[in-house]
Amino acid sequence: MLTAMTDTPARLLNLLSLLQTPREWPGSELAERLEVSPRTIRRDIERLRDLGYPVQATMGAVGGYRLVAGTAMPPLLLDDEEAVAIAVGLRAAAGHAVGGIEEASVRALAKLVQVLPSRLRHRVSTLNEATVPLLRGDGPTVDPEDLTLLAAAISNRERLRFGYRAVDGAESKRLVEPHRLVPAGRRWYLVAYDNGRDDWRIFRVDRITEPFATGVRTPPRELPAEDAAAYVAAKFSRLTPSFRAVATVHAPAEEVLRRFPRADEVLPLDERSCRLQSREDSLEWLAMRLLMLGCEFEVHEPPELAGHLRALGARATRATAGGPG
Repeated sequence: MLTAMTDTPARLLNLLSLLQTPREWPGSELAERLEVSPRTIRRDIERLRDLGYPVQATMGAVGGYRLVAGTAMPPLLLDDEEAVAIAVGLRAAAGHAVGGIEEASVRALAKLVQVLPSRLRHRVSTLNEATVPLLRGDGPTVDPEDLTLLAAAISNRERLRFGYRAVDGAESKRLVEPHRLVPAGRRWYLVAYDNGRDDWRIFRVDRITEPFATGVRTPPRELPAEDAAAYVAAKFSRLTPSFRAVATVHAPAEEVLRRFPRADEVLPLDERSCRLQSREDSLEWLAMRLLMLGCEFEVHEPPELAGHLRALGARATRATAGGPG
């Protein structure tokens, strides 16, 4: 049995907060969230319309209610955590790879901070003062309008069409079911089911051109990963070369573990030596880590690592050949 929320103004504010999320809400789901009957939801929707909120209703199995853009949209409602999150996000946006967003972020942040309660302004200013963004050099930028369109299509489970430029410059047209956006460093990636390839794909958003939503809604598909970020990370790790090193190190196992905590395995051979195994993305990193152990060692595999160390040794010998002594 539902426990009715008898405070009508509070219920209307909660309803409005839900409707401001860019998706359609079935009346039954709204009723469950607010713990009232579907009939009460219908009455509250009419109250919001009387107050000037453009609430649109759609019919059918996937129909529901949504708040549409209007020429006189009433004020946006945010709870404390949402307001702080937006303020912090706007400040960080200046260092992100979204084209032309830096100045707009500063303007929006100034407006938001102006209307925040004093307790929230203090939280935002404290975090901003303690944070220094690491700004990288020039890189690809993303059109913020494209990001907005992609995000809306994801929220509405709507098919997308767009042009795509591959890493080799090849152009293609794609029809996809978008799943999630994944920001990584200064790049944005779209994880989507490619209808033309009948498989999941990852698209760099800065290589997407002329995206548009088709209006065709689709049921959700199950991603073959825990989440979109894990899917992107797994795909990238398979594209990155990986080298597995096996070496005998002439130092106690506990000392080697202290100096090389990322090692996959360190097995003691005796009190003064151990067998080390580690996997890294580059020979240079493996060689540096072994040299930084500060003791003697012999490399058993891979042969490329042994060759790289010989080249480093020869270079070091040549560098000191003309020195004193």
